[in-house]
Amino acid sequence: MGALPRRKITRQQRGYRRQHLVLTAPSLSLCPEPGCGGYRRPHRVCLNCGKYKGRQYLNKDTAEV
Repeated sequence: MGALPRRKITRQQRGYRRQHLVLTAPSLSLCPEPGCGGYRRPHRVCLNCGKYKGRQYLNKDTAEV
């Protein structure tokens, strides 16, 4: 038989252990392209206009998901 805990772990102790497991909302920033104004993740292509750092990476047709 394996090792067993000597006493019950309280809800407070369990919560302290799990407090770093919370989900965080993704950080969003406004697209700097003029006329776009959509939200995008940092360092990623904007799905609204398809541009990143002034270069076109996605066509407008494929950007619509």
